[in-house]
Amino acid sequence: MEIDKKRFKKMFPNLAKEIFSGENRITITSIRSDIDMGEKTASMSFRGYNPDVIDFLRRCDNEKQAYEIIDYLEKRKEISAKYASQLRKQLRERGVRSFGSKKENGYYLKQAGF
Repeated sequence: MEIDKKRFKKMFPNLAKEIFSGENRITITSIRSDIDMGEKTASMSFRGYNPDVIDFLRRCDNEKQAYEIIDYLEKRKEISAKYASQLRKQLRERGVRSFGSKKENGYYLKQAGF
């Protein structure tokens, strides 16, 4: 389906903003024709991986640290106020380990097999 840029922006303003801003780009560094080799390489590589709030929360030793992470990311507008509220509620009711087991130093290297 062929559509001009102006019409696309009118029909999908948020999507157009995301696409044309150039902020959320992912670089493809290689192509693999062997599925098994591709899966192994993908699972062993965290290149370009951007941790999210849950990754940071899983590094916390206690609830105080977790609250600081949530407050910081909310202040920087990296998470919405609504999502921050949901995270705080989960933290208050179920504790810091409810986000997953603790990620120790070297977690990503161990996951990558190094």
